[in-house]
Amino acid sequence: MIARFQDANRANAVELVSIRLNGIPLEVAKEMSLAATLLREGELTVRTHPVTHARRAPYCLMGVCFECLLIVDGRQQRACMVTAKAGMKVETL
Repeated sequence: MIARFQDANRANAVELVSIRLNGIPLEVAKEMSLAATLLREGELTVRTHPVTHARRAPYCLMGVCFECLLIVDGRQQRACMVTAKAGMKVETL
């Protein structure tokens, strides 16, 4: 038997919630990590390096590397460690 990966929204009915990304409203899957949500939406750059200004994106997706830092509801957090909830205000760095 071959395992097949499917888009979660197509495989099951997924509840959507509204968040704001840099002031723009988005409908995203509830309880999906923000890192996965942003990658799914095509938002590859979540911050820039403070010294070199190189664009950074989620890398490890398990909370080890700190590449996916965002401002979530006024607090700096790792996008891979926070799940999407209705009304969140998310800002890239």
